[in-house]
Amino acid sequence: MINDILAPGLRVVFCGINPGKSSAHTGFHFAHPGNRFWKVIHQAGFTETLLRPEDEHHLLDTRCGITMLVERPTVQASDVGLHELRTGGRELIRKIEDYQPAALAILGKKAFEQAFSIRGVPWGRQNFTIRVTQVWVLPNPSGLNRATLEKLVQVYRELDEALVVRGL
Repeated sequence: MINDILAPGLRVVFCGINPGKSSAHTGFHFAHPGNRFWKVIHQAGFTETLLRPEDEHHLLDTRCGITMLVERPTVQASDVGLHELRTGGRELIRKIEDYQPAALAILGKKAFEQAFSIRGVPWGRQNFTIRVTQVWVLPNPSGLNRATLEKLVQVYRELDEALVVRGL
């Protein structure tokens, strides 16, 4: 079982699609060695040090959190069904309404579109909020994503900088 890392007053909650087998085995988010999440958030400015999956609870020290759309582990996110994503989207809204972070970053455009029945969303900040929470769509940091580390860092840094501008 992988637990959410959530608390009131967060700058951002990163929302993965679902845990991979490595994460399910270790109990930590983004645990596969090929996943670039921890490098990306460090290089983008969210953490001062490079955290390891087993250090994930230290994210709260940086006012960041993690949740997921679907709790069921799979080998690939593409194995998650549409019904699971839609149910996960409704549950995610409830979590965000409860915790009200400044931003929610959903990591994966296709999963976002399916979970919320929206088509053709751009990368970055979306035109709607969940109460006071800005919604962002960022590329998935999975090693299966062909985006370079530099491109991922650039896109995630845009979110960090937008939060800094807001004084967060």
